[in-house]
Amino acid sequence: MKPSLQVASNPRKGLLYSLAATAVVATNYVTAKYALGGFNPWTFSLVWTSAAAVYTFLVVLISGRSREIILPRGELAAMVWLGFATAATMILAWLSLDLLNPAFAAFLSRFSPVLAIAFGVFFLSERLSLRLLAPAGLMVVGGCISMVGRWQIVGLGVVFGLLACCGVATQRLIAKIKVSKVHPNIVTFYRVFVGALVLALVVLGVGKAEFANVEGKYWAVMLLGAFLGPCLGHLLMFRSYMYWELSRASIVVIVQPLLVIPLAYLVFGKFPGGMELIGGMVILIGAFWLAWVHR
Repeated sequence: MKPSLQVASNPRKGLLYSLAATAVVATNYVTAKYALGGFNPWTFSLVWTSAAAVYTFLVVLISGRSREIILPRGELAAMVWLGFATAATMILAWLSLDLLNPAFAAFLSRFSPVLAIAFGVFFLSERLSLRLLAPAGLMVVGGCISMVGRWQIVGLGVVFGLLACCGVATQRLIAKIKVSKVHPNIVTFYRVFVGALVLALVVLGVGKAEFANVEGKYWAVMLLGAFLGPCLGHLLMFRSYMYWELSRASIVVIVQPLLVIPLAYLVFGKFPGGMELIGGMVILIGAFWLAWVHR
């Protein structure tokens, strides 16, 4: 039986790790959007997750925790479920990003911390005030505003994005439950390793893999992004769960669009336009309101 990794609550460390993770994962929206110019979303999901699995395995080796990869049956089952949730999230998230402006996709993904907060309440007995219903409702209104008159353009991307938010929240719940028994490096490894295996079966099985004629620049950006987001970003995020509640760590993630907007402008030279921007700002206002109530 492996010893527990339970550590004392430390809000300062939890905050710092959450902020670092939020900043690093924010790059996903730009690196992935750029790389999707060369890959289709299915192939991209496979190569992105596979690259992240290699990176995290190297982190496990360098950190001297390779023996901890062998897990008891109960913990292994949870890691398999984490991998399945990751595979589903990857496909849905990149199908969504392929259709949406990266900054608006970041606004939309604010629903994932809201769901994570709800999961923390219902599954981990974390505290929740009924006053959170109003800001959560405002976020839903913002999502509806963004689609007014543009369903044929952004509608499917929004649906994929919201389903991806459910997958993200599920991953965070499993990770929060297990980081007291399984080191965050190992959790991060299993997340992308099992996810890559599932994606390989799905993508190759449905014949969606297309590697030919992908330019080197797209491979380079994909490899960089796979290290920053699903590897380094999640190593930091899962470590924050050792010191802080899931709901509070999720609140920090709400600020992510404020980092994505300037990154997207620098790389693509554009902001979200029209109803996307208005709806996105309403979502962000609702998210900050929710954070203030739940602080």
